Amino acid sequence: MVKINGLDVPADNVCLQDYLTGQGFRTDRIAVELNGRIVPRATYSSVTLTPGDTVEIVQFVGGG
Repeated sequence: MVKINGLDVPADNVCLQDYLTGQGFRTDRIAVELNGRIVPRATYSSVTLTPGDTVEIVQFVGGG
């Protein structure tokens, strides 16, 4: 299991890019932290989630 935004998710051995697009995230409007480190957007497709990883996804929203 991978902990994503505080929830246990069965995303072991899943590519980060595939997870994000599969969940409907727009990668140009998010920041991802993996095990306490920011993941550069350009590397999303080369990052594989492994059991025990902790991921935080922050979504930017505009408004006024």
